[in-house]
Amino acid sequence: MLKTINIYNKRARFDYEVIETFNAGIVLAGTEIKSIRMGKANITESFCEFSNNELFAINTYIEEYTFGNQFNHKARSERKLLLKKKELKGLARSVQAKGLTIVPLRLFTNEKGLAKLEIGLCRGKKTYDKRESLKEQDTKRDLQRIKKNFNN
Repeated sequence: MLKTINIYNKRARFDYEVIETFNAGIVLAGTEIKSIRMGKANITESFCEFSNNELFAINTYIEEYTFGNQFNHKARSERKLLLKKKELKGLARSVQAKGLTIVPLRLFTNEKGLAKLEIGLCRGKKTYDKRESLKEQDTKRDLQRIKKNFNN
């Protein structure tokens, strides 16, 4: 099979505190999987929402397949996520009761070549939490720079 594809939502871990993660399958149209395997997808602006006890990924961008014909897919559309009933009920309960949200964290292909979406049950960060995470990133970068210069 082809190499595995990993498309991350870097903004999600900055804006949200991830409480729990799940791997969900995605229902895709014909040419969408080809675009994903080429790495032509973006999940930074997407979110997940319940509709009739089913979970959908909204605003996920999968570029139209360049070699497709008139049966090509739409770039932005709702895509159904596949989870077990028990997981869906638990997620729905948490979102309604605790005010949490579900955010896509990573779009990837597994060893069988199937597209999966790693979603996270998240709580929004406050601005001071964001400043702390930026400060931690800066100190890690400085430490790496010092270690690199020290080893040379």
